[in-house]
Amino acid sequence: MEGKRTERLFLQKKAVLRWIEEPSVYHTGRDDLYELDDESFAFLKQCASPRGALHERNEFIEYCFKEGILGTRKSLSVHPPVVKSPTPSLRYLELQITDRCNLKCRHCYIGGGGSHELSVGQVRSVLAEFEAQQGLRVLISGGEPLVHRGFGKINRFLPDFRVRKVLFTNGLLLTREVLRGLNVDEIQISIDGMEKGHDALRGAGGFRRAMEALSLARASGFDVSVATMVHSGNLGEFDEMGKLLKGLGIRDWTVDVPCVTGALKENRDLQPGPEVAGKYLKYGFGGGPHESAEGFGCGLHLASVLADGRMAKCTFYADRALGRIEDGLLACWGRLKPVRLSDLGCDCDLIETCRGGCRFRAETLGDPLGKDLFKCRMYDIL
Repeated sequence: MEGKRTERLFLQKKAVLRWIEEPSVYHTGRDDLYELDDESFAFLKQCASPRGALHERNEFIEYCFKEGILGTRKSLSVHPPVVKSPTPSLRYLELQITDRCNLKCRHCYIGGGGSHELSVGQVRSVLAEFEAQQGLRVLISGGEPLVHRGFGKINRFLPDFRVRKVLFTNGLLLTREVLRGLNVDEIQISIDGMEKGHDALRGAGGFRRAMEALSLARASGFDVSVATMVHSGNLGEFDEMGKLLKGLGIRDWTVDVPCVTGALKENRDLQPGPEVAGKYLKYGFGGGPHESAEGFGCGLHLASVLADGRMAKCTFYADRALGRIEDGLLACWGRLKPVRLSDLGCDCDLIETCRGGCRFRAETLGDPLGKDLFKCRMYDIL
Protein backbone atom coordinates (compact mmCIF):
# COMPACT_ATOMS: atom_id res chain seq x y z
CA MET A 1 0.00 0.00 0.00
CA GLU A 2 1.40 3.39 -1.05
CA GLY A 3 2.19 5.70 1.89
CA LYS A 4 0.96 9.25 2.17
CA ARG A 5 3.13 11.98 0.68
CA THR A 6 4.74 14.47 3.04
CA GLU A 7 5.48 17.76 1.29
CA ARG A 8 6.60 21.26 2.13
CA LEU A 9 3.65 23.50 1.43
CA PHE A 10 3.64 27.23 0.75
CA LEU A 11 0.92 29.86 0.64
CA GLN A 12 0.80 31.09 -2.95
CA LYS A 13 1.40 34.63 -4.21
CA LYS A 14 -2.25 35.46 -4.88
CA ALA A 15 -3.44 34.01 -1.54
CA VAL A 16 -3.26 36.29 1.51
CA LEU A 17 -4.37 35.67 5.07
CA ARG A 18 -6.80 38.20 6.52
CA TRP A 19 -8.19 38.41 10.04
CA ILE A 20 -11.39 40.38 9.54
CA GLU A 21 -14.69 39.46 11.25
CA GLU A 22 -13.58 35.84 10.83
CA PRO A 23 -10.12 34.39 10.11
CA SER A 24 -9.96 34.11 6.32
CA VAL A 25 -7.80 33.59 3.26
CA TYR A 26 -8.38 35.85 0.27
CA HIS A 27 -7.44 35.10 -3.34
CA THR A 28 -6.63 38.47 -4.88
CA GLY A 29 -6.61 37.12 -8.42
CA ARG A 30 -10.13 35.70 -8.32
CA ASP A 31 -11.62 37.98 -5.64
CA ASP A 32 -12.63 34.95 -3.55
CA LEU A 33 -12.79 35.07 0.26
CA TYR A 34 -12.76 31.85 2.31
CA GLU A 35 -13.61 31.81 6.02
CA LEU A 36 -11.43 29.51 8.14
CA ASP A 37 -11.65 27.80 11.50
CA ASP A 38 -8.85 28.42 14.01
CA GLU A 39 -6.98 25.21 13.14
CA SER A 40 -6.97 25.90 9.38
CA PHE A 41 -5.96 29.52 9.95
CA ALA A 42 -3.02 28.49 12.15
CA PHE A 43 -1.89 25.93 9.57
CA LEU A 44 -1.99 28.42 6.68
CA LYS A 45 -0.01 30.90 8.79
CA GLN A 46 2.73 28.26 8.95
CA CYS A 47 2.53 27.89 5.18
CA ALA A 48 2.97 31.68 4.83
CA SER A 49 6.33 31.55 6.60
CA PRO A 50 9.55 31.45 4.52
CA ARG A 51 10.05 27.75 5.42
CA GLY A 52 6.47 26.76 4.66
CA ALA A 53 4.89 23.80 6.48
CA LEU A 54 5.70 20.11 6.18
CA HIS A 55 2.48 18.13 5.97
CA GLU A 56 0.74 15.13 4.46
CA ARG A 57 -2.00 15.59 1.90
CA ASN A 58 -5.57 15.58 3.21
CA GLU A 59 -8.96 16.79 1.98
CA PHE A 60 -8.41 20.38 3.15
CA ILE A 61 -4.97 20.59 1.54
CA GLU A 62 -6.25 19.10 -1.72
CA TYR A 63 -8.98 21.76 -1.78
CA CYS A 64 -6.42 24.51 -1.18
CA PHE A 65 -4.33 23.18 -4.07
CA LYS A 66 -7.38 23.20 -6.32
CA GLU A 67 -8.23 26.80 -5.37
CA GLY A 68 -4.68 28.07 -5.89
CA ILE A 69 -4.16 28.81 -2.20
CA LEU A 70 -1.36 26.29 -1.57
CA GLY A 71 1.48 24.94 -3.68
CA THR A 72 4.82 23.21 -3.36
CA ARG A 73 6.77 26.08 -4.93
CA LYS A 74 7.91 28.81 -2.59
CA SER A 75 6.47 32.26 -3.27
CA LEU A 76 9.20 34.90 -3.42
CA SER A 77 6.91 37.68 -2.18
CA VAL A 78 6.67 38.48 1.54
CA HIS A 79 3.31 37.86 3.17
CA PRO A 80 2.13 40.85 5.25
CA PRO A 81 1.48 40.51 9.01
CA VAL A 82 -1.93 39.22 10.07
CA VAL A 83 -3.60 41.25 12.83
CA LYS A 84 -7.22 41.50 13.94
CA SER A 85 -9.08 44.19 12.01
CA PRO A 86 -11.53 46.64 13.57
CA THR A 87 -15.22 45.69 13.44
CA PRO A 88 -16.73 46.36 11.00
CA SER A 89 -13.68 45.72 8.85
CA LEU A 90 -12.53 48.12 6.14
CA ARG A 91 -12.41 45.70 3.21
CA TYR A 92 -12.87 47.99 0.21
CA LEU A 93 -11.20 51.34 -0.35
CA GLU A 94 -11.99 53.71 -3.19
CA LEU A 95 -8.72 55.54 -3.75
CA GLN A 96 -9.43 58.65 -5.82
CA ILE A 97 -5.88 59.46 -6.84
CA THR A 98 -6.97 62.49 -8.91
CA ASP A 99 -10.12 64.44 -9.67
CA ARG A 100 -8.73 65.62 -13.00
CA CYS A 101 -10.18 64.06 -16.14
CA ASN A 102 -9.83 63.99 -19.93
CA LEU A 103 -13.62 64.18 -20.41
CA LYS A 104 -16.41 66.53 -19.34
CA CYS A 105 -19.33 64.14 -18.89
CA ARG A 106 -22.77 65.67 -18.51
CA HIS A 107 -23.56 63.59 -15.41
CA CYS A 108 -20.17 63.75 -13.61
CA TYR A 109 -20.54 64.06 -9.83
CA ILE A 110 -17.34 66.15 -9.66
CA GLY A 111 -18.80 68.77 -11.96
CA GLY A 112 -16.51 70.85 -14.15
CA GLY A 113 -13.43 68.80 -13.40
CA GLY A 114 -10.99 69.14 -10.54
CA SER A 115 -7.43 70.18 -9.85
CA HIS A 116 -6.44 67.87 -6.98
CA GLU A 117 -4.35 64.73 -6.94
CA LEU A 118 -2.70 62.71 -4.21
CA SER A 119 1.08 62.67 -4.27
CA VAL A 120 2.85 59.43 -5.15
CA GLY A 121 4.03 59.21 -1.55
CA GLN A 122 0.50 59.66 -0.22
CA VAL A 123 -0.79 56.87 -2.46
CA ARG A 124 1.92 54.48 -1.25
CA SER A 125 1.27 55.38 2.39
CA VAL A 126 -2.49 54.85 2.07
CA LEU A 127 -2.00 51.47 0.38
CA ALA A 128 0.37 50.37 3.15
CA GLU A 129 -2.15 51.36 5.84
CA PHE A 130 -5.01 49.69 4.00
CA GLU A 131 -3.08 46.43 3.67
CA ALA A 132 -2.08 46.54 7.34
CA GLN A 133 -5.75 47.06 8.26
CA GLN A 134 -6.53 43.74 6.50
CA GLY A 135 -8.00 45.37 3.38
CA LEU A 136 -9.09 43.23 0.45
CA ARG A 137 -9.72 45.39 -2.60
CA VAL A 138 -8.62 48.88 -3.64
CA LEU A 139 -10.63 50.73 -6.30
CA ILE A 140 -8.28 53.13 -8.08
CA SER A 141 -10.48 55.94 -9.35
CA GLY A 142 -10.67 59.56 -10.42
CA GLY A 143 -11.55 61.69 -12.35
CA GLU A 144 -9.58 59.59 -14.76
CA PRO A 145 -6.76 57.89 -12.81
CA LEU A 146 -4.56 57.46 -15.87
CA VAL A 147 -4.12 61.24 -16.16
CA HIS A 148 -2.40 61.37 -12.74
CA ARG A 149 1.00 62.94 -13.35
CA GLY A 150 2.74 60.23 -11.34
CA PHE A 151 0.69 57.23 -12.49
CA GLY A 152 3.75 55.47 -13.90
CA LYS A 153 5.46 55.55 -10.51
CA ILE A 154 2.27 54.44 -8.73
CA ASN A 155 1.84 51.57 -11.17
CA ARG A 156 5.38 50.34 -10.51
CA PHE A 157 4.81 49.86 -6.76
CA LEU A 158 1.27 48.40 -6.95
CA PRO A 159 2.65 44.81 -6.92
CA ASP A 160 4.20 45.53 -3.49
CA PHE A 161 0.73 45.39 -1.90
CA ARG A 162 -1.19 42.15 -1.42
CA VAL A 163 -4.66 43.46 -2.20
CA ARG A 164 -6.80 43.19 -5.33
CA LYS A 165 -6.37 46.28 -7.52
CA VAL A 166 -9.27 47.47 -9.66
CA LEU A 167 -8.77 50.38 -12.06
CA PHE A 168 -11.83 52.56 -12.79
CA THR A 169 -11.41 54.25 -16.17
CA ASN A 170 -13.25 55.72 -19.14
CA GLY A 171 -10.92 53.65 -21.34
CA LEU A 172 -9.69 56.40 -23.62
CA LEU A 173 -6.05 56.06 -22.51
CA LEU A 174 -5.92 52.25 -22.45
CA THR A 175 -3.50 51.60 -25.29
CA ARG A 176 -1.71 48.30 -25.89
CA GLU A 177 1.44 49.83 -24.43
CA VAL A 178 -0.32 50.96 -21.26
CA LEU A 179 -2.00 47.57 -20.83
CA ARG A 180 1.26 45.72 -21.34
CA GLY A 181 2.72 47.20 -18.17
CA LEU A 182 -0.41 47.74 -16.08
CA ASN A 183 -0.19 46.18 -12.60
CA VAL A 184 -3.87 45.73 -11.72
CA ASP A 185 -6.11 42.67 -11.46
CA GLU A 186 -9.27 44.13 -12.96
CA ILE A 187 -10.28 47.05 -15.16
CA GLN A 188 -13.73 48.61 -14.86
CA ILE A 189 -14.70 50.67 -17.90
CA SER A 190 -17.61 53.12 -17.92
CA ILE A 191 -19.93 52.37 -20.84
CA ASP A 192 -23.20 54.25 -20.54
CA GLY A 193 -25.32 52.65 -23.24
CA MET A 194 -24.83 51.69 -26.86
CA GLU A 195 -23.31 54.27 -29.19
CA LYS A 196 -26.15 56.79 -29.10
CA GLY A 197 -26.68 56.63 -25.35
CA HIS A 198 -23.01 56.56 -24.38
CA ASP A 199 -21.99 59.42 -26.64
CA ALA A 200 -24.92 61.53 -25.39
CA LEU A 201 -23.13 61.67 -22.01
CA ARG A 202 -19.48 61.48 -22.95
CA GLY A 203 -19.11 62.98 -26.42
CA ALA A 204 -18.97 61.79 -30.03
CA GLY A 205 -16.75 58.78 -30.65
CA GLY A 206 -16.60 57.83 -26.98
CA PHE A 207 -18.46 54.54 -27.34
CA ARG A 208 -16.23 53.29 -30.13
CA ARG A 209 -13.07 54.13 -28.19
CA ALA A 210 -14.39 52.61 -24.93
CA MET A 211 -15.32 49.36 -26.70
CA GLU A 212 -11.89 49.21 -28.33
CA ALA A 213 -10.34 49.58 -24.88
CA LEU A 214 -12.58 46.83 -23.51
CA SER A 215 -11.51 44.44 -26.27
CA LEU A 216 -7.84 45.28 -25.78
CA ALA A 217 -8.08 44.75 -22.02
CA ARG A 218 -9.78 41.37 -22.45
CA ALA A 219 -7.20 40.32 -25.04
CA SER A 220 -4.42 41.36 -22.62
CA GLY A 221 -5.74 38.91 -20.01
CA PHE A 222 -7.38 41.31 -17.55
CA ASP A 223 -10.65 40.71 -15.76
CA VAL A 224 -12.93 43.39 -17.22
CA SER A 225 -16.11 44.81 -15.70
CA VAL A 226 -18.45 47.53 -16.93
CA ALA A 227 -20.30 50.31 -15.08
CA THR A 228 -23.40 51.85 -16.67
CA MET A 229 -25.50 54.79 -15.55
CA VAL A 230 -29.21 54.86 -16.37
CA HIS A 231 -30.12 58.12 -18.12
CA SER A 232 -32.82 59.45 -20.40
CA GLY A 233 -30.73 58.81 -23.52
CA ASN A 234 -30.08 55.07 -23.07
CA LEU A 235 -33.40 53.65 -21.86
CA GLY A 236 -34.00 51.56 -24.96
CA GLU A 237 -30.51 50.07 -25.08
CA PHE A 238 -30.22 47.77 -22.05
CA ASP A 239 -31.32 44.50 -23.64
CA GLU A 240 -28.81 44.99 -26.44
CA MET A 241 -26.10 45.95 -23.95
CA GLY A 242 -26.72 42.85 -21.85
CA LYS A 243 -26.34 40.53 -24.84
CA LEU A 244 -23.23 42.36 -26.00
CA LEU A 245 -21.44 42.32 -22.63
CA LYS A 246 -22.24 38.68 -21.87
CA GLY A 247 -20.94 37.71 -25.29
CA LEU A 248 -17.69 39.56 -24.62
CA GLY A 249 -17.00 37.69 -21.37
CA ILE A 250 -17.41 40.66 -19.02
CA ARG A 251 -16.92 39.72 -15.35
CA ASP A 252 -19.44 42.16 -13.80
CA TRP A 253 -21.94 44.63 -15.15
CA THR A 254 -22.97 47.24 -12.58
CA VAL A 255 -26.03 49.35 -13.39
CA ASP A 256 -26.95 52.39 -11.31
CA VAL A 257 -28.78 55.73 -11.46
CA PRO A 258 -26.66 58.90 -11.09
CA CYS A 259 -27.30 61.16 -8.12
CA VAL A 260 -28.26 64.77 -8.77
CA THR A 261 -24.97 66.40 -7.85
CA GLY A 262 -22.07 67.96 -9.73
CA ALA A 263 -22.70 68.40 -13.47
CA LEU A 264 -26.05 66.63 -13.27
CA LYS A 265 -27.49 69.64 -11.42
CA GLU A 266 -27.24 71.49 -14.75
CA ASN A 267 -28.53 68.51 -16.73
CA ARG A 268 -31.42 67.25 -14.61
CA ASP A 269 -33.30 66.11 -17.69
CA LEU A 270 -30.78 63.26 -17.94
CA GLN A 271 -32.12 61.57 -14.80
CA PRO A 272 -35.44 59.83 -15.34
CA GLY A 273 -37.73 59.67 -12.31
CA PRO A 274 -37.83 56.61 -10.02
CA GLU A 275 -40.95 55.24 -11.73
CA VAL A 276 -38.99 55.01 -15.02
CA ALA A 277 -35.36 54.47 -14.01
CA GLY A 278 -35.99 52.08 -11.12
CA LYS A 279 -36.81 49.09 -13.30
CA TYR A 280 -33.46 49.37 -15.10
CA LEU A 281 -31.63 48.59 -11.85
CA LYS A 282 -32.70 44.98 -12.46
CA TYR A 283 -30.16 44.80 -15.25
CA GLY A 284 -26.53 43.91 -14.63
CA PHE A 285 -24.83 40.74 -13.47
CA GLY A 286 -21.93 39.55 -11.34
CA GLY A 287 -21.00 40.27 -7.75
CA GLY A 288 -20.75 44.04 -7.86
CA PRO A 289 -18.09 46.28 -6.28
CA HIS A 290 -18.72 45.53 -2.58
CA GLU A 291 -21.13 43.90 -0.15
CA SER A 292 -22.69 44.67 3.22
CA ALA A 293 -23.97 42.41 6.02
CA GLU A 294 -27.27 41.47 7.60
CA GLY A 295 -28.88 44.39 9.40
CA PHE A 296 -26.74 47.07 7.77
CA GLY A 297 -27.04 49.35 4.76
CA CYS A 298 -24.83 49.80 1.72
CA GLY A 299 -21.14 50.38 2.32
CA LEU A 300 -20.62 48.67 5.66
CA HIS A 301 -17.06 47.72 4.65
CA LEU A 302 -16.33 50.62 2.26
CA ALA A 303 -14.68 54.04 2.53
CA SER A 304 -13.17 56.54 0.11
CA VAL A 305 -9.99 58.58 0.09
CA LEU A 306 -10.50 61.75 -1.96
CA ALA A 307 -7.98 63.42 -4.24
CA ASP A 308 -7.52 66.32 -1.80
CA GLY A 309 -6.54 63.97 1.06
CA ARG A 310 -9.87 63.77 2.88
CA MET A 311 -11.46 60.45 3.81
CA ALA A 312 -15.23 59.96 3.63
CA LYS A 313 -17.92 57.30 3.66
CA CYS A 314 -17.91 57.52 -0.14
CA THR A 315 -17.05 60.20 -2.67
CA PHE A 316 -20.61 61.58 -2.54
CA TYR A 317 -20.08 62.44 1.14
CA ALA A 318 -17.05 64.66 0.56
CA ASP A 319 -18.69 67.48 2.54
CA ARG A 320 -18.92 65.19 5.59
CA ALA A 321 -15.33 64.00 5.76
CA LEU A 322 -14.16 61.63 8.49
CA GLY A 323 -10.80 63.37 8.62
CA ARG A 324 -7.66 63.49 6.53
CA ILE A 325 -5.26 60.73 5.59
CA GLU A 326 -2.68 62.36 7.84
CA ASP A 327 -4.93 61.29 10.74
CA GLY A 328 -4.52 57.67 9.65
CA LEU A 329 -7.05 55.37 7.99
CA LEU A 330 -7.74 53.56 11.25
CA ALA A 331 -8.66 56.76 13.11
CA CYS A 332 -10.87 58.02 10.26
CA TRP A 333 -12.58 54.64 9.84
CA GLY A 334 -13.38 54.59 13.56
CA ARG A 335 -15.39 57.82 13.17
CA LEU A 336 -17.78 56.32 10.62
CA LYS A 337 -21.13 55.19 12.00
CA PRO A 338 -22.57 52.26 10.02
CA VAL A 339 -26.11 52.62 8.65
CA ARG A 340 -28.43 50.28 10.53
CA LEU A 341 -31.47 49.16 8.58
CA SER A 342 -33.57 49.35 11.73
CA ASP A 343 -32.98 53.12 11.80
CA LEU A 344 -34.39 53.68 8.32
CA GLY A 345 -37.96 54.54 7.48
CA CYS A 346 -38.42 51.32 5.53
CA ASP A 347 -40.87 48.65 6.60
CA CYS A 348 -41.15 46.25 3.66
CA ASP A 349 -40.09 42.59 3.61
CA LEU A 350 -37.26 43.28 1.12
CA ILE A 351 -35.19 45.57 3.33
CA GLU A 352 -32.42 42.96 3.72
CA THR A 353 -32.30 42.54 -0.06
CA CYS A 354 -32.11 46.19 -1.08
CA ARG A 355 -30.32 47.32 2.13
CA GLY A 356 -32.01 50.68 1.94
CA GLY A 357 -30.56 51.45 -1.48
CA CYS A 358 -28.20 54.39 -1.92
CA ARG A 359 -28.44 56.59 1.16
CA PHE A 360 -27.06 59.66 -0.63
CA ARG A 361 -29.68 59.27 -3.35
CA ALA A 362 -32.36 58.94 -0.67
CA GLU A 363 -31.13 62.20 0.85
CA THR A 364 -31.36 64.00 -2.49
CA LEU A 365 -35.00 62.89 -2.56
CA GLY A 366 -35.56 64.74 0.69
CA ASP A 367 -35.12 62.43 3.70
CA PRO A 368 -31.80 61.09 5.12
CA LEU A 369 -33.65 58.19 6.82
CA GLY A 370 -36.23 57.77 4.08
CA LYS A 371 -36.55 55.49 1.10
CA ASP A 372 -34.41 55.31 -2.02
CA LEU A 373 -37.42 55.40 -4.33
CA PHE A 374 -35.36 54.14 -7.27
CA LYS A 375 -34.70 50.89 -5.39
CA CYS A 376 -38.34 50.70 -4.34
CA ARG A 377 -39.37 50.89 -7.99
CA MET A 378 -36.80 48.24 -8.86
CA TYR A 379 -38.59 45.79 -6.57
CA ASP A 380 -42.08 47.01 -7.58
CA ILE A 381 -42.81 48.09 -4.01
CA LEU A 382 -44.40 51.44 -4.92
